[in-house]
Amino acid sequence: MSYAKKNLRDVEDMAVKHRLSDTQEARFPRADLGAEQTGVNYLIIKPGRREAFAHRHRAAEEIYLVLAGSGRVKLDDELVDLAPLDAVRVSPGTTRSFEADRDGLEVLVFGPHVEEDGEIVSDFWNE
Repeated sequence: MSYAKKNLRDVEDMAVKHRLSDTQEARFPRADLGAEQTGVNYLIIKPGRREAFAHRHRAAEEIYLVLAGSGRVKLDDELVDLAPLDAVRVSPGTTRSFEADRDGLEVLVFGPHVEEDGEIVSDFWNE
């Protein structure tokens, strides 16, 4: 088939599967859409919460598009404020993690589909 359609709310919430649902929802529709080269994630950070972990990629560049809500993204040591329709490109090697304001934060993430490229970063927010 030359196209695929899927409502993102109908994609399995992997945050539930990994016991992270107190802070976020994370839906990865790549397989549901049959995408071979493009990675995508629908990420919702719950009001007043931070993403459950920070991460970085060795080779993958990602683009984050804020759909709704507001908050911040921490990129290495820099905090960047976010509002609806802000788009942020993040280079490989940059550690990133999101924090939602009181209204929550909905983000659509795009990048190349790569296996085994990500690395979890612990204690990233260290206040």
